[in-house]
Amino acid sequence: MSSTAPDERLSRALAAFLRQEVQAPATAVTDLLEMIIEDARGATSPSATSQSLLADLERMRGASAQLNAFVKSLIADSSADRRSDESLEAFHRRLRHDLRTPLNAIKGYSELLLEDMEADGAHPLRLDLTKLKESADQLLGQIDGMAALARGEDAASTVEGGRALQLDLVADALKTVQPLIAGGAREKSQSSRILVVDDNASNRDVLERRLTREGHQVATAGNGASALALVGAETFDLILLDLIMPEMSGFEVLRRLKAMEHTGDIPVIVISALDELDSVVRCIEAGAEDYLTKPFNPILLRARIDASLERKHLRDREKKFVADLEQEKARSETLLLNILPQSIVTRMRNGEMTIADQIAEATILFCDVVGFTTLSQQLTADRSIDFLSRIFSAFDRLAAEAGVEKIKTIGDAYMAAAGVPEAQPDHVERIVALAPRMLDAVADVAAATELELEARIGIHTGPIMAGVIGTHKFVYDVWGDTVNTASRMESHSLPGRIQISAATRAMVGERFKFERRGAIEVKGKGLMETFFLDDC
Repeated sequence: MSSTAPDERLSRALAAFLRQEVQAPATAVTDLLEMIIEDARGATSPSATSQSLLADLERMRGASAQLNAFVKSLIADSSADRRSDESLEAFHRRLRHDLRTPLNAIKGYSELLLEDMEADGAHPLRLDLTKLKESADQLLGQIDGMAALARGEDAASTVEGGRALQLDLVADALKTVQPLIAGGAREKSQSSRILVVDDNASNRDVLERRLTREGHQVATAGNGASALALVGAETFDLILLDLIMPEMSGFEVLRRLKAMEHTGDIPVIVISALDELDSVVRCIEAGAEDYLTKPFNPILLRARIDASLERKHLRDREKKFVADLEQEKARSETLLLNILPQSIVTRMRNGEMTIADQIAEATILFCDVVGFTTLSQQLTADRSIDFLSRIFSAFDRLAAEAGVEKIKTIGDAYMAAAGVPEAQPDHVERIVALAPRMLDAVADVAAATELELEARIGIHTGPIMAGVIGTHKFVYDVWGDTVNTASRMESHSLPGRIQISAATRAMVGERFKFERRGAIEVKGKGLMETFFLDDC
């Protein structure tokens, strides 16, 4: 990396200033002058006065052409005319003089012509000549600001005609942007995997060696097909892509890369000998991260690569962050659905503050593991928890398969309901079909654990209320006389049996076999006829 002397930086700043503040206005002066000459030729008769006017305008045109040619040469090499013994400030003063000379000619002729037209206030060229003079004055003010660049002054001090100059912007940029220092310490690039695609072997070799020195892992491809095969088999952080290649152009490779889901996010820097604007624009529109023309400056290439990789790593971190959020959201959703039914969660998200439903008809099931309290006194806490977890996990699976809502567990008892939170026309059949499978699940656990286990079940059908209770550790629960009666059906049942109420029996019809048990005492209802499900 070569060092840059302060004078060289000021010379480049001068070129930037000339491009921004002098070249465009000078071109505008020329364009305006051409239109004035065209109008003068079309509006005047071949008199001595008109010939004098056209002669002056032609002199102004010559001065304008001289100005534009001089500005163009300065932009190409702003220090080409500087003598070896000439200071930068003196050089700028001389340039300022040479730039002002043709402008002063344009301004002087404009003033003379306007004076000649003083008597004719309606002269058709008067307004345009006034504009031309004002443009020349404005441009002279800009050129006067060049001296501030060499002296390091605020360009506002060189205001001419009340117009503030823009040279201070160039000076500020020089102060804030540090020069590149040869051999100076620099931050090492983040190691990344880069694919170089170029049909020229020498270009590939140079880029590979340069990037490897920077600490990157580099792969190369000599054509578009090889490049696409590599990105399909390996992972890359960046692709340097040539445009002009046989068989498949770099632009086609770019389009295919951006069209594929697994490669669309890989940044691509196009490096091409094509410097036409159309190629640059089309590549950027197609998804290229950047565009460099050959021959490229290696320092600039490194900066572009580092910037592209930094953006890539930031996007990768953002994608990972979003993926982590989605994963946490899914985990939270799963936990929430373990507490509340899906429809209840949806209603809460839609803004319902209080959820309480009056359900005309539902079927409630209670299942109790007989003798578990006594048995748990003989088991360790770990084994007791493992035992209940195996049983209740089996119940959860069976309830989900039957389309029945688990309400809660109460110690060693399990409560489920059908017909909530959404109505189900076959809620009785769902619960009655579920009950025998629950007894079978307990029997399976008993056989596996060699423990003497049995369960009893009670079922009742009727109206209930349901809703979300509480704001902290909230639960979806059901309550009412039907729930109490179902609980009584369970507590008065027998081990290994399923006891249902007459209301439930009447709704099932003859689809299941039942054994009439008799009547039991239910608080508030007196004697209630009950049945045992007889096909379990």
